[in-house]
Amino acid sequence: MPSIHKSRDFTMNQAGWGRRQFSVGLGAAALAGAGLVRAQGEGRIVLGQSAPFTGPAAQLGVQFHQGAQLFFEQLNAQGGVGRRTVEIRTLDDGYEPDRCAENTRKLIADDVFALFGYIGTPTSMAALPLFTKDKVPFFGPFTGAESLRQPFNRLIFHVRASYYDETALIVRQLTNLGLRKIAVFHQNDAYGKAGLDGVMRALAELKLAPVATATVERNSTDVKAAVEKLAPAAPDAVIQITAYASAAAFVRAARKAGYGGTFYNVSFVGTQALADALGKDGAGVVVSQVVPSPYQPSRPITREFLEAIKKGGDKVQPNYSSMEGYLAARIFAEGLRQAQASGKITRESFITGTEALGSQVIAGFPVSFSATSHAASKFVEMSMLTGDGRVKT
Repeated sequence: MPSIHKSRDFTMNQAGWGRRQFSVGLGAAALAGAGLVRAQGEGRIVLGQSAPFTGPAAQLGVQFHQGAQLFFEQLNAQGGVGRRTVEIRTLDDGYEPDRCAENTRKLIADDVFALFGYIGTPTSMAALPLFTKDKVPFFGPFTGAESLRQPFNRLIFHVRASYYDETALIVRQLTNLGLRKIAVFHQNDAYGKAGLDGVMRALAELKLAPVATATVERNSTDVKAAVEKLAPAAPDAVIQITAYASAAAFVRAARKAGYGGTFYNVSFVGTQALADALGKDGAGVVVSQVVPSPYQPSRPITREFLEAIKKGGDKVQPNYSSMEGYLAARIFAEGLRQAQASGKITRESFITGTEALGSQVIAGFPVSFSATSHAASKFVEMSMLTGDGRVKT
């Protein structure tokens, strides 16, 4: 039987949350030494996260951060790793590359141990030359773009499957259903291009191509031109490579224009945020997922996640984005433990320790790292919105 989750009301006073989370009290003092051998002292381990905490993509950053923070708070309550606690310093980039680059410079200057949980392809790409130059690990970015996977960079560790993995499954499901007229609605940036490339690649293997493509600007919900371009092509399905606000705007506008086909999204859209934005208009909208369902307690990682939420006072909403944040933090801690076992936690020992995890199952979730591959997972499955605030898998 499929699992169905009824969402809870989820509201947040962003201004109050921002004042708490963005306090400069988490800044780490500069320490002697440089590069990968730097140990960042013997106290807390400070991670830096640049993410959208305001603006049209805010829920992606908020939810991912909440899941990661949930894990680290409970890890710290148990003594941390080697009696060292883990903290996340957050900076808001509004899902804009220039702001992310500036945040990254600040975080590196503050000597964070690693960069963690960056949200998005264009923002992560803006950070890439900066953390590469200063040899700072970049762990668990919320993106499946191939540009962060190839060429291989030993500083980058991926927890999630790639957009190639997601779009391959979407195209396979559509064509297995006999739906071969496929259009693509994508963000006009590196993220949108990464998803479009994945769809084109999967279709080409079947000797197919999109019947039409259209774009939307990042952080915009102006979808009028895209609807006017795609609707007349009468596709069987539209694959959306964008964030929840523009995805929801497109679904509503396309249906208002008379489009009767189906909508598919990759995981970055933000499933719960999309469901909240669409309400009853979400019925039948499909989203590919790269972490197990946060609503199926039959899975060990989900049971652990839900138990952690309960133990933490039910302050975190269980959804796919918070689940991914929790899982990324969980795997990061395993890398720290390996580093600690080697004698001393440094950036270099963390990298080699995480690689040494090899292929194993963490709370029922298979991961695989090595010295030549830092892509932990190829897990992808499909989910569907029911139109009444629920997600079915």
